Amino acid sequence: MASRRILSSLSTRSLGSLPSSCGAATNANGASLVSKRLSSSSTSALAYKALHRRSPHPLPVSDASPQWSAPAAVSSILYETPVPSTKPAKRHVLNCLVQNEPGVLSRISGILAGRGFNIDSLIVCNTEVEDLSRMTIVLRGLDGVVEQARRQLDDLVPVWAVLDYTDAALVQRELLLAKVSILGPELFEELLQHHQEITAPEAGQISESRPSGAEKTEQTSTPSDYHPGRLPASQALRHKYEHLEAITHLTHQFGGKVLDISASNCIVELSAKPSRIDSFLKLVGPFGILESTRTGLMALPRSPLHEAEEELEKDASDIVDASTLPPG
Repeated sequence: MASRRILSSLSTRSLGSLPSSCGAATNANGASLVSKRLSSSSTSALAYKALHRRSPHPLPVSDASPQWSAPAAVSSILYETPVPSTKPAKRHVLNCLVQNEPGVLSRISGILAGRGFNIDSLIVCNTEVEDLSRMTIVLRGLDGVVEQARRQLDDLVPVWAVLDYTDAALVQRELLLAKVSILGPELFEELLQHHQEITAPEAGQISESRPSGAEKTEQTSTPSDYHPGRLPASQALRHKYEHLEAITHLTHQFGGKVLDISASNCIVELSAKPSRIDSFLKLVGPFGILESTRTGLMALPRSPLHEAEEELEKDASDIVDASTLPPG
């Protein structure tokens, strides 16, 4: 009701501001002028949801109260009490269409943080429509809890709609930029050890992180001959470009490309679905990942191939649930 009052007040103010000398032509163009003004206001999303309700029809209500005894009422309450769910948290993909104005991102993230959700991925950007932004959120949780959060997000004033793409057929993409060392894993391990020694707050932690004499001889006995510091310059240079060739070949196999090459590292770019990016990081990890950054998940639903008038063939198991049939 509040949203309808806001819509009526906005339309009344807009029509009242028109001069009376314009006559019938001005009154005829009043509706188009109101629609243009409402499209750029911050409450246009609220007015849209007030006119396009998606809530289900109310359940029928009976005036006669049931005559139950206390044991029957308690038995009914105990029988209808839901059992706590033992299902693990599920990955959900929410797509929010919001008004492009300051403060929308903080309000949405505040609602999700208040419900205890840890956002795995969040990406937001402008769309081809003016004053409209698309926000893709990836989080983990139970179906019922995520549905409550989705409805709460849908009730926000600057939010046009919140779509749940969890079970839909999606095209998912994520962008990765990684800086990989081409000097070999030996120098990368030394760099990590030196970094641990610098960042250790106490000398006791440094001594604990250092291996003992026997362990140190075992670690350095094999790779000492292949350490770049102990190789001739020409041989170390050949090893470096062999590493670069292997990294380039692996990147091309995943559909990526090498963007930059320096004397000690290279920067690779890869655009793929999240699971494929995880696999690439595991394979390129032994070379030594100096830095890496990933964008959030971008998702769009796939369009069906069948026409609207075409009837899809369904199996009997999809139409009738066998568990609801009587025995025999």
